[in-house]
Amino acid sequence: MELRQLYYFVKVAQKEHVTQAAEEMHVAQSAVSRQIHQLEEELGVKLFLQKGRNLQLTPVGQLFLKRAEAILKELEKAVQEIQEFIDPELGEIRIGFPHSLGIHLIPSVVAAFRKLHPNVKFRFKQGMYPSLIRDVINGEIDLAFISPYPEKCEQVTGEILLTEELAAILPPNHRLANEEEIHLSELKDDTFVLFSQGYSLRPIVWDACVQAGFSPSIGFEGEETDTIRGLVAAGMGVSLLPEMALRHTSELQPVSVRIAEPKVTRTVGLIRRVDEKLPRVAETFQRFLLEYFKDHTRK
Repeated sequence: MELRQLYYFVKVAQKEHVTQAAEEMHVAQSAVSRQIHQLEEELGVKLFLQKGRNLQLTPVGQLFLKRAEAILKELEKAVQEIQEFIDPELGEIRIGFPHSLGIHLIPSVVAAFRKLHPNVKFRFKQGMYPSLIRDVINGEIDLAFISPYPEKCEQVTGEILLTEELAAILPPNHRLANEEEIHLSELKDDTFVLFSQGYSLRPIVWDACVQAGFSPSIGFEGEETDTIRGLVAAGMGVSLLPEMALRHTSELQPVSVRIAEPKVTRTVGLIRRVDEKLPRVAETFQRFLLEYFKDHTRK
């Protein structure tokens, strides 16, 4: 069995199509088909079944895929460890983050880190709260920025980097737009613009409203911070957003008002797998982040 056969097999399984897999790998379709056939002959099983124009994994093919992916991941990590041993400054950091941190925080910390380590590469993966935790557990990424920090997940560990307040955002012509601070209960009769189900900011806002004595009336939902901001600025409702998400300004801008009661906050943390040593370059980045946020918290 050759390593190339495993690589071809995994790529075909992902694409469910030999031609598309061959095109992505920049090899001939016939070469891919031949290697898959040889792999099936050596194993004595059928790994794929034809389904229309696509290929579908057989039950034994699905089992083999998990093992093949694990082997290739371990090989990738071994190559990375050797490269880092030769020169840690040439390593790659695989990092995940939610959209709400991608506007300001991620570009800021990466730019600061690259001033010290200009040759380190980053592979970014944006995702929702559950998928970020899953990707860390499965070894898809080394580290993940996450909010809120998961207190009850035994498969990951990490640190809280910062805690920030959420502010109310209102249309410019809202009755409370000129107030310095408000009680959240004052928005009980307003329509809310919230993040869609699955986004971690949604339950934070919802729970804060319940704590203030009401369930928010949802008029619109969005999947990105800019969408929430834009809808509120256009008069479609009100919402709550973290301070970090309000640093970016645009032509259509909502008004931000501090919430006096209840105090609404979110934690931002950094997580990694609980049972695995990080690559050296990722360890360096982790130490940098802890110092970076310690310094910025003091300021």
